[in-house]
Amino acid sequence: MYSPYDFNQSIAHRAEYVEERLRGGSPVVGVSYDGGVLLFAVRRGPRKIFEIYDQMMFAALGNQADVEAVRLAAIDFCHQEGFQRSPDDVSAQRLVGFAISPPLKRAFGDPMMTPNVMRAVFAEMGKTAEKDTFFVLNYDGEFMSSRRFAVAVGGDSSGDAMRESLEKSLGDHAPDLPAALRAAAEAWRIGARPRGDDDEKAEDDSLAEALREGRVEAAILDRQTARESKFRLLREDELKF
Repeated sequence: MYSPYDFNQSIAHRAEYVEERLRGGSPVVGVSYDGGVLLFAVRRGPRKIFEIYDQMMFAALGNQADVEAVRLAAIDFCHQEGFQRSPDDVSAQRLVGFAISPPLKRAFGDPMMTPNVMRAVFAEMGKTAEKDTFFVLNYDGEFMSSRRFAVAVGGDSSGDAMRESLEKSLGDHAPDLPAALRAAAEAWRIGARPRGDDDEKAEDDSLAEALREGRVEAAILDRQTARESKFRLLREDELKF
């Protein structure tokens, strides 16, 4: 007989398995600024940051297949929602809470299914920086929303340190893209290497070390552009931090 104890043990083992797989993943940092919204990451393989809908983008760490499945499901839902209702009805709240979170929760709780190994950030641009919204979605379907900034990282302690860094760097908000990039890069450095008593230099060098095997990828939703598409990947000459 399958008891509540067995279920709790199964959930704990699955969470332990996923967290271990996420621990070495490259963090993702999202920052809101006056001119738009920034997502910042370092990648060693395929792209990490993608447009989802008109004023929405996405980045994640984890298994590439799981990340891609979530990305495609998000795109399909947004376009279907925009067609059946209207583009104004498409929101990150409905996308994450209604379309993506429940299937992830079911997959995580079903011992006969393989859990998804991913943690994602969805960024939605508003008319002003105060209206920008971030959603951090977990592999078990749990999610939380935030303003100003968000992080996805493979470890709770690293995430806390990253958020503390962003609080100090940004204050009320980032005034422009260079300030947002500097704050995001510093938070990434902290998240990429766990902090320890003798780890200060390693933390300082973590970004330089990562760039020997990968490259910075950053994208924005541009609040000030007249283009229909607000999303664009930043050029190398814009990546100054």
